[in-house]
Order: sequence, then structure tokens, then C-alpha cells
Amino acid sequence: MTGVGQKRTVWLINKSVPFFLSPFSQHIDLAWLHEAYRRTRKQGAVGIDGQSAKDYARHLDANLQGLLERAKSGTYQAPAVRRVHIPKGDGKSTRPIGIPTFEDKLPQRAVAGCWSWTYGRTSTRLTMLCCGDSCSNG
Repeated sequence: MTGVGQKRTVWLINKSVPFFLSPFSQHIDLAWLHEAYRRTRKQGAVGIDGQSAKDYARHLDANLQGLLERAKSGTYQAPAVRRVHIPKGDGKSTRPIGIPTFEDKLPQRAVAGCWSWTYGRTSTRLTMLCCGDSCSNG
């Protein structure tokens, strides 16, 4: 399941982190997004679009393919986050948090999986997909 794009991503990480960040979407493939989906927490609160993980899973392959196409074409834009105020420990005040949409969590998870490899944590399958055969020490 290792693709040329994944091996190139590893090479880019090793060469130059700033260069790696801008063309990242060109190195993601469908297997990588499926693994990101598998690793994403499904019980979280819904984002601004109201779509739950269960709703997203109903058409998982089509949704992931659409996400991949938007990422590769450069048309993907992270949607706005839903702002929620949660109580602080004192019970008197609140603090704002942002809840992303479920779909937006997937590219975040894919990037985080490959990013963690940069720092030598090669224990997850997602990281292994990112690294391909060049990750033999994990």
C-alpha cells in the first residue's frame, strides 16, 4: 500500500519541512485517507455542518474520493469551526473552543500522522503508510 507520493513525502520531510508543507496535498492518496478515517475519533461533537461521523460513513468512499479530489486540485478549504463556550474549572466563567467538521478532521489526521514520523514516532499504521518502505526502524 505504499505509493510513490508517500515515499516522496518522506523525502520532502527529510529535505525541508517548509517545502514539505505547501505541496502536501499532492502526496495524499485514498488509502492514506481511509487510514486517517479509521484513526479519527467518531464520538466527537458535530461541526458547523451538523454532519456526524455516522452520516459521513454512509457514503464513505464517495466522501473520501471527493475530499481527495478537492485536496489535489487545490480547491479544498477548511470550513468554519463551530464556536462553543465550555465552563472553566471555577464554574463561573467559560472559555471558547472551536469544533471542526468531521471531514476537516481527516486531512488534519493525515498530516498529523506523517508529521509525527518526522519526530521519530513510527508506531502507527498511518505513519507507516506515509513512510512506506523507507520506515524500517518502527
